[in-house]
Amino acid sequence: QVQLVESGGGLVQAGGSLRLSCAASGSISSFYAVYWYRQAPGRQRELVASLIRGSSTYYPGSVKGRFAISRDNAKNTAYLQMNTLKPEDTAVYYCSVTADRKDYWGQGTQVTVSS
Repeated sequence: QVQLVESGGGLVQAGGSLRLSCAASGSISSFYAVYWYRQAPGRQRELVASLIRGSSTYYPGSVKGRFAISRDNAKNTAYLQMNTLKPEDTAVYYCSVTADRKDYWGQGTQVTVSS
């Protein structure tokens, strides 16, 4: 069983930055994949970043060049660095990992970007 706890969300002005953290209860270096998703009110949950086997990353066009996913194996923590934030980035952000062929989710952290 893997437990994930996100932190780092908050209120920021457009153009600002935030770094989200996802602390894992297990050894994050052993996880197959780490993902960050977001869900805005009335919208489906969408993938915003993935890190596969510690090196392969993916970003959709809406965040590419602004968001960066990483992990610190020593701290068992994954990060999502978000720069040049826009009001449309407002959402609840969730961390997810795939470990032993199972998916685990955190509780989410709210990010609000004001214009």
